[in-house]
Amino acid sequence: MKVISKPEDVINSTNIKPGSVIYASGNAAPAQELLLQLARDLTIKDIDLYSILLLGERLKPLFSEERCQSLTHRVIFNSHLTRRAVNKGWAKYHPMHLSEVPKYIRTHVKPNIVILTVSGPDPAGNYSLGTTVEGVPAAIQAARRQGGLIIAEHNRQMPFVLGSTIPRDYIDYLLETDYPLPASPVHEPDEVAQKIGDIIAAMYIKDGSESEPGSTLQYGIGEVPEAVTTAIINRGYKDLAIHTELFASAMIKLVQKGVVTNRWKPDINFAISSIFLAESKEEYDWLHFNSSVQSRPCDFTNSVFEIAQQPRMVTINSAIGVDLHGNIWADSLDARKIYSGVGGQSDFIRGAQYSAGGVAIIAMKSMTKDGISKIVDRAPAGITTTATPSDEVIFVTENGAFDPRGLSLGERAVATAHLAAPTERDALLKIIYDNPAFHRPSEALKKGVRGFTTFEEAMKQF
Repeated sequence: MKVISKPEDVINSTNIKPGSVIYASGNAAPAQELLLQLARDLTIKDIDLYSILLLGERLKPLFSEERCQSLTHRVIFNSHLTRRAVNKGWAKYHPMHLSEVPKYIRTHVKPNIVILTVSGPDPAGNYSLGTTVEGVPAAIQAARRQGGLIIAEHNRQMPFVLGSTIPRDYIDYLLETDYPLPASPVHEPDEVAQKIGDIIAAMYIKDGSESEPGSTLQYGIGEVPEAVTTAIINRGYKDLAIHTELFASAMIKLVQKGVVTNRWKPDINFAISSIFLAESKEEYDWLHFNSSVQSRPCDFTNSVFEIAQQPRMVTINSAIGVDLHGNIWADSLDARKIYSGVGGQSDFIRGAQYSAGGVAIIAMKSMTKDGISKIVDRAPAGITTTATPSDEVIFVTENGAFDPRGLSLGERAVATAHLAAPTERDALLKIIYDNPAFHRPSEALKKGVRGFTTFEEAMKQF
């Protein structure tokens, strides 16, 4: 390993030749000094750069129109930094299940350069991959097989997250840096989001006991995850577990308060995640050598087989929209406007249905902040769906919860309409009643709305 003093000592056209394929760690762990040099040095050209959710405001120049002319961004999951470049055609978007990323890297991408951030070393000389693992180990393996370069920043503020490490001699170049990690602000839930969290906690999360496991949780960041966390704490749940792809501030609270013990998990009695985001330096410091939390590559965290082994797996994800057939889309605003990415939603939806007592939940507010309904008649033409009507998905909005299992298309449509705001609900019900394809929906209402539980009814269940 060669320690360098400046990023240009390694990020230059001599080391990064035309035709190079780079994989860069993302989320809270982009190697910002190295990537900024890649943005500045326009003599480096005709290369591909693969990434997942790059964060850090300093990286904006990497996605300028000028830089995108000779560097092809291949984005697996959009961040606010990459969204403009993708939707203007300056960058390419790759729809992909997160569980498939490592295999895709090994068999198709085959990067010859990896740019990452590390922490450490530990007493044995191993460096932690820090807050981002996802496909990084597969990229390192692929690059080493072909004699490529592993270029790392050793950021003094990066926590040593246990679980995924590499030995010192895997790193070809190391740059010492010291700057704050990208923070993920906590979104305090409003009244609507809290109703969603209360419904989920009351109906689908199970308390642990001496004889029965508590629920195993997967969710990310945003108002609804914060609302779920608040509801769990307020209701006094105990002996829960975590198996997730993204471990953020809401889950830190659950571990700190002793709600999550992981004692019912098979074999691995600690929280598992592939990506870590925190609200503050104090929370990132909390992750440092913390044995209650460990990292794994995303082909482990998002493996349907691993998810299925977790007791009472409760997966909570969101969506941009849901239609009356039960199609769900979460990465796109329309067929040609990519907002985020496929990510791991489908992995956890399909894994949860095989978990003993598991449920997959799509939770979202019924309306956007602009007053547009997220519950619609039909999915936009050509849009990428992250789940289909045949997936076993429970829907929750502030208006109630809907479990479609065992119901026909028409019965599902009626209940889905009841998830919408009252004004939108009536318009959707009229569409259903006027269409013979839904098979006499008016008859379904004679016995109530099958599979649908109102907010008020949900609160009585606890």
